[in-house]
Amino acid sequence: MKLSRCLSGIAAFALSAVLAAAMSLFSAGPALAGQTGLRAADPSVLRVGGTYVSVQSTGGGIAVRQAASTAGLASAPARQVWSDARGLGEVWAPEIVRDSGRYYVYFSAGRGAAHRMYVISSASPDSGYTAETKLALADDRWAIDGTLFTFGGQRWFVWSGWAGDTNVEQNLYISRMSSPTTPVGARYVISQPRESWERVVGNPYINEAPEAIKDPNGQLHLVYSANGSWSDRYCLADLRLRAGGDPTYVWDWYKSNGCLFGSSGATMMAGWDPTLYVDGPGHHSFVLLDGDIATSPPAGPRFPLMFHAVPKGTPYTWENRYWYTGTFAWWGGTTYRRADVPGPNTDTGWSLKFFE
Repeated sequence: MKLSRCLSGIAAFALSAVLAAAMSLFSAGPALAGQTGLRAADPSVLRVGGTYVSVQSTGGGIAVRQAASTAGLASAPARQVWSDARGLGEVWAPEIVRDSGRYYVYFSAGRGAAHRMYVISSASPDSGYTAETKLALADDRWAIDGTLFTFGGQRWFVWSGWAGDTNVEQNLYISRMSSPTTPVGARYVISQPRESWERVVGNPYINEAPEAIKDPNGQLHLVYSANGSWSDRYCLADLRLRAGGDPTYVWDWYKSNGCLFGSSGATMMAGWDPTLYVDGPGHHSFVLLDGDIATSPPAGPRFPLMFHAVPKGTPYTWENRYWYTGTFAWWGGTTYRRADVPGPNTDTGWSLKFFE
C-alpha cells in the first residue's frame, strides 16, 4: 500500500470518527445518565458568567453551592444562607433566580396545610441574605414550587397550589408581580391534572414544579412535573402559550398530550420514548444564563438540564433520589391537541426533547 493512500485512509477514518462523535452529540438517542454524587431532590441551578449556582433545602434551612460545571456542584461546598429560626416547618424546593443583578430564593415552608411561599434576597449568591418574607399571594392558599420570570415586559410568578383548603389536587397558578417580592392582583389557574396520563398516580393528583422557558418563536412554555413524586410515574410535561396569548387565560395554554420526559411508556406522548437509565425524572431546572428566559437557547443543539430521579434497579423512594445532569433540545412542528374547551382544538409549534 502506498504511503499517500495509507495517510488518506487514516485521514478519512479520523474524519469519520469526528463526524460520528458530532452526530452522537446531536442525535435523538439518550446518552449515559449523568448521576451526580448529590443524593437530593428539586435542583435549582442557574449560570452566572462561568459559574453555576445551585440552591437546595438542607438541615432545616437553605444552602447554596457554586462550581465551574453542573457536574461539579455535587462536590462543591454547601454554604448555608438561611436557617428556619422562626420554626416555620418543612422547607421545600427552594428556587434561585436573578433579577436586576440581585439574587432571590423562593421556597415553601410550613407544616401540612400551612405551607406558603417565602422569599429571601441578596446581592451575593452565597451570603448576605435578608430575613424571609411571606409572599402575599392572592387567596392565601397552600403553595409550593414557586418561581419568578419576566415575559412580555411583565414579571410573573408561577407555583403549585390548592384551589381551597383541602388536598384534592395540585394546580398551577400564575400571578403578576410588581417587583420580585410583591404579587399584584388575582391568581389565575392555568393547569389542572385532568388528563388520563397525569392521573395514573393520585391522592392528590399533581401538577407542580413549573419552570419557564421561551422557544425559538418567542412563545412562553411552562414545563412542569406531573403525577406523584413518590412514584416512578413522575414525569415532565409541557404547557405552551399560544402565539399572542394571555398568560392569565387558561384556554390560551396548550398542554402536551403526554409526558415528554418519563420512565413509563404508557404515559409518554406519541413520538417520545421513556428513559433507559433512571426512573421518575422530574422537578427539573433549565440551566439558563442568569436564570433569565430571555437567554433561552435557539433551535439546534442541546443545552444543560438538571433534574432529580432514581437510578433504575433501585427501590423508588424519596431517599434514593439524586440530582442528574442532562440536556434538552427544541423539537419543532409539534401539535398539541385538546377537545371540548374554548378556542381551537390544536396548536402547532415548538416542543422539547429531554435526554438523560
